[in-house]
Amino acid sequence: MFSFFKRKKQETPVPEPVAPNVPAPAPEPIPEPAPASVATAAPIALDAGELFPETAERPTTEAEKKQSWMARLKAGLSKTSNNLSLLFVGARIDEDLYEELESALLMSDAGMDATQHLLDALRRKVKEDKLLDAAAVKAALKELMVELLLPLQKPLELGRHEPLVMMISGVNGAGKTTTIGKLAKHMQREDQSVLLAAGDTFRAAAREQLMVWGQRNNVTVISQASGDPAAVAFDAVQSGKARGVDVVMVDTAGRLPTQLHLMEELKKIKRVIGKGMDGAPHETLLVIDGNTGQNALAQVKAFDDALQLTGLVITKLDGTAKGGVLAAIARTRPVPVYFIGVGEKLDDLQPFDAEEFVTALLG
Repeated sequence: MFSFFKRKKQETPVPEPVAPNVPAPAPEPIPEPAPASVATAAPIALDAGELFPETAERPTTEAEKKQSWMARLKAGLSKTSNNLSLLFVGARIDEDLYEELESALLMSDAGMDATQHLLDALRRKVKEDKLLDAAAVKAALKELMVELLLPLQKPLELGRHEPLVMMISGVNGAGKTTTIGKLAKHMQREDQSVLLAAGDTFRAAAREQLMVWGQRNNVTVISQASGDPAAVAFDAVQSGKARGVDVVMVDTAGRLPTQLHLMEELKKIKRVIGKGMDGAPHETLLVIDGNTGQNALAQVKAFDDALQLTGLVITKLDGTAKGGVLAAIARTRPVPVYFIGVGEKLDDLQPFDAEEFVTALLG
């Protein structure tokens, strides 16, 4: 069920690891990085600290996987879904219903703009189609929400560049490093070789966390004990080119959009990646915690203004009543949503599908 467009498997032999020569890119010289530490895959024993324990029984067929994912998605969005779906149980089509629906949408963090857009469109549809019962009105709302969210549905396209360089950003605690590990595993399932760059040189455990993911997934991690994150990113791109890997993912330190000096550092990392490979980064992703609601929209605006985002990954949608934030994003800043996450397990991160999402939301 996990799919990409235009997947292209690397067929050239992978050369032996080489020590990349990191020049100082002009016009912004980068401090001479400490010798890069390349974490090669080695078997490790993960005990209580294991990130994502998996159950012994897993879905095997595509139909079972789809059913399992939809069940998790519905469970994850149940708080938002309950607030919306219960309004239509035995409801009369009157002004009271519209007012209650407005309140429910605002509580789900759909935002005033998207809420007004949906209600205006729903009123027109009810009048034009002469809808007389609650079930028909609910079906009409579902159709309008799918239409609103459809522009956000865009698959991540692999195989366009050798390597495809992805820069991953986000605020503190959004689940960025964990998301990178999950994406790496998904890409391996698509026969893509992956290299990770531990560009979060600020948070003490970030490098070690990425190392664990590298060991679990048999993925090389380029890191430095300390140093300029832009130099780490440059080093990783050079190493990825030399090794002939398919995908290079660059982790960055979490930061708030209000920390202007750190936002400038992000811009620098992006420029330096471009000096390591023309046109890179090919994907600039923002990881968002779905629990943050309307604050997520502010993050999208700020990071998009700074980096020109190509896609979003929305995590932790499970257990929140704020699932409507995707409507706010679609209406105000429609950056494609590549993936959504509704849990801690590996398969709880899946490509965003507008119809699946609305079905889980409204039933």
